[in-house]
Amino acid sequence: MAEIQRPSALYKQVAAALRDAITSGEFPPGTPLPSETQLIERYQVSRPTVRNAIAALRAEGLIEVIHGKGSYVRSTPTTTATLTRTITHNTDGTYTTELSTWTLAETPHIHRTHTDTHTAPFLELDEGEALFGVDRLYTTPAGARIAHRTLIPFATAEGTELADHPDTDPDRIYTLLAQAGHTLAWTETTSARMPRPDERTTLHLPDATPLLHTTRVTHGNTGPLILEDLHTSGETTRATYRITADTAAHD
Repeated sequence: MAEIQRPSALYKQVAAALRDAITSGEFPPGTPLPSETQLIERYQVSRPTVRNAIAALRAEGLIEVIHGKGSYVRSTPTTTATLTRTITHNTDGTYTTELSTWTLAETPHIHRTHTDTHTAPFLELDEGEALFGVDRLYTTPAGARIAHRTLIPFATAEGTELADHPDTDPDRIYTLLAQAGHTLAWTETTSARMPRPDERTTLHLPDATPLLHTTRVTHGNTGPLILEDLHTSGETTRATYRITADTAAHD
């Protein structure tokens, strides 16, 4: 029977003892932890203490709780999907990206929204500016689920087919913008954060799985034209980039 010292928070001590048992191999990846009743007996603590300890380990990503089955030690994640973040300019003037190889899991959702504290700086607009928003959920050939959002300022859509069809495929949008006379360039930022509950549900993310978040901005002759946000598992997905060297300016 493991000995738990009483002066400090009991649930932290139980969590530490279970953490040691997991890392030592007593409970290998993929195996269940003892039941609540067994843990109460093992550590001589109350049920709330055991539940708080389990919650702490769940938040750390060491275990996952499967409804109706119990708590299991999480397996070491492996990369299952690679996102190739490149854009190809074809000889016929069109553009293609890896989105063309993904499958839509749901019908795109079109909505009207506005710039906020996240999107306004990227689009170089004031907060509250009107945007078309199009949300898509994709699956990749490797099985990854990817949430993709396109945001199109009204000023960009004006005078193009985007005004009537903001749900135009992103690759096609690049082509339309080029045909409108823009010389296109792109910037992309990548970050990670913990998902909101709705994101975790949509993307089928296990407990304590970070979110990979990329924000791509398409720039034209007049500045930023559209913004694309992408979210997927930061644990099993990696993004790769092709980097080219800029030509140094001459005095």
